Amino acid sequence: MVRKSATSPKTIALNPDTEKTSEVLKTTTTKTRVRKAKASARKIFVLDTSVILYDHNSIINFEEHDVAIPITVLEELDEFKKGSDTKNYEARQFIRFLDKKAGDSSLQDWISLNGGTKGKFKVIMNTPELSNDATVVFGGGKNDHKILNAALKLTEEEEENKSGRKVILVTKDINLRLKAKAMNVLAEDYETGKIKDVDSLYTGKTTMEGFEQELIDQIYKKKRLPIETISKNKDLKLHNNHFYILRGESSTLAYYNAHEETLDQLEKKSYYGIKPRNAEQTFALHAVTNPDIKLVTLSGVAGTGKTLLALAGALEQRRGFKQIYLARPIVPLSNKDIGYLPGDMKAKINPYMQPLWDNLKLIKNQFSEKDKEYKQVEEMVNQEKLMVTPLAYIRGRSLSNVIFIVDEAQNLTPHEVKTIITRAGENSKFIFTGDIHQIDTPYLDEQSNGLSYLIDKIKGNKLFAHITLEKGERSELANLANELL
Repeated sequence: MVRKSATSPKTIALNPDTEKTSEVLKTTTTKTRVRKAKASARKIFVLDTSVILYDHNSIINFEEHDVAIPITVLEELDEFKKGSDTKNYEARQFIRFLDKKAGDSSLQDWISLNGGTKGKFKVIMNTPELSNDATVVFGGGKNDHKILNAALKLTEEEEENKSGRKVILVTKDINLRLKAKAMNVLAEDYETGKIKDVDSLYTGKTTMEGFEQELIDQIYKKKRLPIETISKNKDLKLHNNHFYILRGESSTLAYYNAHEETLDQLEKKSYYGIKPRNAEQTFALHAVTNPDIKLVTLSGVAGTGKTLLALAGALEQRRGFKQIYLARPIVPLSNKDIGYLPGDMKAKINPYMQPLWDNLKLIKNQFSEKDKEYKQVEEMVNQEKLMVTPLAYIRGRSLSNVIFIVDEAQNLTPHEVKTIITRAGENSKFIFTGDIHQIDTPYLDEQSNGLSYLIDKIKGNKLFAHITLEKGERSELANLANELL
């Protein structure tokens, strides 16, 4: 007699309890697999110091994933905590966050970041024994290699536990990412705040070919057209404070007035001796001098006139404001602190502020020393109504009735840009200029710098206007270098 298998349909049908047990086992097995899948899907991100100095809130921006902080990072933050610069502020804020979250718990244990909705965090101690040691491969005595070892240690632990969890080093230091990848450690840039596609970054202007000549004639005649008049042109998409080059049988320059909801004609005008040489410069001067626009960004390569146009437009409006500030971030050569330079603070910062003085001198030289415009600029400087200053001293201030021009804004982080703009008081105007392709600050790039971030996030607002300047107007020689070298 052949014994029937326990899994035969007839046996299951005759035994209801066995059927229930089988279903329970299947359900339990499925849940276990789901839990394991979710556990392996969760990652461990190891943060480098550069990420924290860029954004002290970075630790809470990894959703359900866990975050590990190498003890070496805390040592480096201890060195950055003193000072008035933004990186010093970021270091202090992060240290305070860890202290508050840790409470009485040990930082060597996993601690919840936000009651379960976020992942957990802990501090990774230095370890002397690793089968794959960065300090042996690259040499000792460098903190970057200790941080890399922390990621290697976690990777080995996860492999031993067979958890399937990925360990990823997050750093804004490109070279550290390369070293990590050379040792088979996953490494990524910190993505929060980065612009996805810098090539499609908002330019602030549109060229319309084959535009209706009838509408161009009306703009020439009436100087502005209400939105109802131009709405029949389906190809013209209107955006707040956006600029247009309209070309039909003839052509004209225009911009969409966000407050009046009209398409206004623009004409080339001279501002404090500076006359625009192309359409983009005309747009830029209009944005700078328009009282309804409180925030302006001008981007473009060297020689396009960004700073000069901003300063000329500001001087033209001097009667409407109490002061004009010109500022730029200090990026010391070879990343050395300015403290090593001789002299007092004014003497230390003057080399970094010289390009601003050069632009001011160029404007003054449009006039003779006997002209009233020349004397007005001299008087404004002497009475500190026109001031050149570093950005380091802006934190905590409230700036009312001022025009604030920030040059080389591409060397600022998004947080620094926000800090500057939040200083705005009543009747203030802020102008940011820079070239997003020419960045001198370590750990920033075309996608993560403050100028790109500002343009991308504020575009379309009624208080904001932007223009990308494309044509160099410094000299034929400068244009030759830009094109061929």
